[in-house]
Amino acid sequence: QVQVVESGGGTVQSGGSLRLSCKASGFTVRDYAIGWFRRAPGKGREGLLCISKSDEVTYYSDSVRGRFTVSRDNAENTVYLQMNSLKPEDTAVYYCAAEYGPNDGRTSSWSKYDYWGQGTQVTVSS
Repeated sequence: QVQVVESGGGTVQSGGSLRLSCKASGFTVRDYAIGWFRRAPGKGREGLLCISKSDEVTYYSDSVRGRFTVSRDNAENTVYLQMNSLKPEDTAVYYCAAEYGPNDGRTSSWSKYDYWGQGTQVTVSS
């Protein structure tokens, strides 16, 4: 069964850090671009960043540049989102998604992503 599962969400104080995991099953994560997205309360889906098949990182949102980083562990078939200096406005449900096609994560168009997780809640308290 092909799926991606996010984990690692929780509640953290402003200025704190969290690391989210995106575990893939049914496919090899190194063959896909993996993007991270979020949906804050009352807002639409926002693309954050992506790691390409060749491990190039593209930031979709300037709001997380310099605070969020992404890495891939092929042995664990997992991609990680390290979030530092968290702010209350980072509160959202965070999703990872896998893209196999030629876009390779260059654009944040969500329709290009093939597999989506169910999301993990991140809450940042002030």
